[in-house]
Amino acid sequence: MGILNDDAVLIKEAEKAGDKTLITVNCPDKTGLGCDLCRIILLFGLSIAKGDASTDGKWCYLVFWQRFENRTGPADGRFDVRSGFQNLVFWVVGKPTTRWYLLRERLREVCPPCTLPMAEIYYFRPEFQQPKPPKVFLLKFWCTFDRKGLLHDVTKVLCELELSVKRVKVFTAPDGTVMDLLFVTDTRELLHTKKRQEETKSQLNAMLGDNIISFEIELAGHEVTANPQGSAFLPPAITDDMDNALISKRVSVKFDNELSPSHTLMQILCQDHKGLIYDIMRTLKDYNIQVSYGRFSAKAKDYEVDLFIMQGDGKKIMDPEKQKVICSRLRMELVRPLRVEVMSRGPDTELLVANPVELAGKGRPLVFYDITLAITSLSIRIFSVEIARHRIHDREWEVYRVLLDEGDVALVPRSTIKECVVKNLMGWE
Repeated sequence: MGILNDDAVLIKEAEKAGDKTLITVNCPDKTGLGCDLCRIILLFGLSIAKGDASTDGKWCYLVFWQRFENRTGPADGRFDVRSGFQNLVFWVVGKPTTRWYLLRERLREVCPPCTLPMAEIYYFRPEFQQPKPPKVFLLKFWCTFDRKGLLHDVTKVLCELELSVKRVKVFTAPDGTVMDLLFVTDTRELLHTKKRQEETKSQLNAMLGDNIISFEIELAGHEVTANPQGSAFLPPAITDDMDNALISKRVSVKFDNELSPSHTLMQILCQDHKGLIYDIMRTLKDYNIQVSYGRFSAKAKDYEVDLFIMQGDGKKIMDPEKQKVICSRLRMELVRPLRVEVMSRGPDTELLVANPVELAGKGRPLVFYDITLAITSLSIRIFSVEIARHRIHDREWEVYRVLLDEGDVALVPRSTIKECVVKNLMGWE
């Protein structure tokens, strides 16, 4: 039976603004562990600036630092080889409102358990990587009015409750009343209990006040969980691959098999953005690539990354075709980790945002939160929203279709809407 040490994740909080918060992770290793940890850190609104990791292929030791102030100088990460161990160092930029106790619990949950027969720790078992899909619940409520920023405020409360939005449908009636249908999963897996449902209703009631008419929580029907795929037409701006010339100018990915006798060196030069390390790690995870050690540094808005990697079988990546495929995918992910377009949908204006889904089935964290925040900052009301999964070029994507209030959109150029959403999603000022 798997055992997870209570000290697997330790957090030493910063004592004052400008100091670093230290996060240490000590657990069995697995391919994709870095991706899973980076996803949790991104989910809590933190960006990684520095880290250190060591592994012998069985046991993994990671250290993260977080600081509150904005980066004013270069952030460096150094990786050294010491008797087969990997050392990885991250600095992460966050905010003082972070709930560190919850972050610790969520990081612990993605750490592989270990078994201890005869006081020996052996390899992480693959079956632990396939958790059962969480139950999907429907939150349905009516409000007496549709004010600007309403959906973002609802989304913010759900994020604080650790409820992940999977699908949304928002309807505004002619009289101004609003019906929201939100399909969510619960990180705590307790939404089936009366106590958890009352907690959810209480926090949403506190935010909505007397304007809420009714509120119901129920288990979603089989038709929702069985067929999450969208069937509506998607425009070329979302589905088309990018021009190779444009990609080569903005992102460089190179392989070198001469420097190390046992590892392939992968060098990446690209522009910085929110979730950059997560985008690199999730791509390598999808290709079953292990990161042993390396070095990265951030200067202004650019990132230089050196990673020493190997295949899941422990061999170097020698096949030129495989190198070409990985290079192409990384370039695509780092140039366009998300795709954004504002277009006409009949007489209305629609915002489309698409992001790739991991092979494990997980979408990018906080996308819907960032979308609603950007739209709210432009004082635009959201008329309706649909979220669904689509197959684009043999990959699964999560697509957000946001229908905007035409009266508000008439006052804001579409180019401004797109620019604001992109900057918010990418973390650019």
